[in-house]
Amino acid sequence: MSATIAEKLATLGHELPVPSVPVANYVSVVRAGNLLSISGQISRIDDENAVLGVVGASVSLDDGRRAAEIAAINVLSQIAAATDGTISGVRRIVRLGVFVAATPDFTQHPQVANGASDLMVAVFGDAGRHSRAAVGVSSLPRGVAVEVDALVELEG
Repeated sequence: MSATIAEKLATLGHELPVPSVPVANYVSVVRAGNLLSISGQISRIDDENAVLGVVGASVSLDDGRRAAEIAAINVLSQIAAATDGTISGVRRIVRLGVFVAATPDFTQHPQVANGASDLMVAVFGDAGRHSRAAVGVSSLPRGVAVEVDALVELEG
């Protein structure tokens, strides 16, 4: 049996959370053939906002990166819930969209987004390498610093 996403996260010092449920008129995951589209996941741990604020103001670059990693862990929880939870069930992380609440003069969005990207590579190896958009925005839901969405290709 292939290792699970939860097991791999544990070796990296993280726990796979229970997937969040939508707070508005959308679904968390849409499956179309072998593709999963994961709705934006925010930096929440145990139903608490983990990193609040704006990167470049009240949130440091390092904390922004940590927020991206937390949001990516929540993306992984959605992937695991929508599949059998094994790493081998994922053919490729196709794309990540990383939204960073940032000051107008902040320009290090890619470094913040690396918190999510590095985690996907750590969990899935080469299959975790993906295309990406790292975008600065003026605000995000619930005042969090980072939101991450994903497109994932599944095996078979």
